[in-house]
Amino acid sequence: MNRTIFLIGSILGMSAVLLGAFGAHGLEKLVDVKAVQTFETGVKYQMYHAFFLLILANVNKIPEQRKKWIFYCVFSGVILFSFSIYLLAINSITSFNAKSIAFLTPIGGTLLVLGWILLGYHSFRSLN
Repeated sequence: MNRTIFLIGSILGMSAVLLGAFGAHGLEKLVDVKAVQTFETGVKYQMYHAFFLLILANVNKIPEQRKKWIFYCVFSGVILFSFSIYLLAINSITSFNAKSIAFLTPIGGTLLVLGWILLGYHSFRSLN
């Protein structure tokens, strides 16, 4: 499981760099400044949680089964949170109405928070 978590963390980090470059150099010509800032928020959260997963993969104090649930929360949270934000930011240049999936953003955010809570809880429990 640690290899999978590390690999997904690496992929999320690499894709955050690529998406960040697109946001900084390509997107600004297509959408307004507010949309670019929104897009950058998604990139930041994706990168923060890529680092989270890289660290999680290397924490040996948390049992694998619990680590798996933390991973599921964080990975699905990034997909729902960041990717819904990306779609909302580019809504004006696509034929898809991303506002119809805007409800996914807070669900993703909640999963990210839950991942942090689980990390703290299981870390604290493993120290005792």
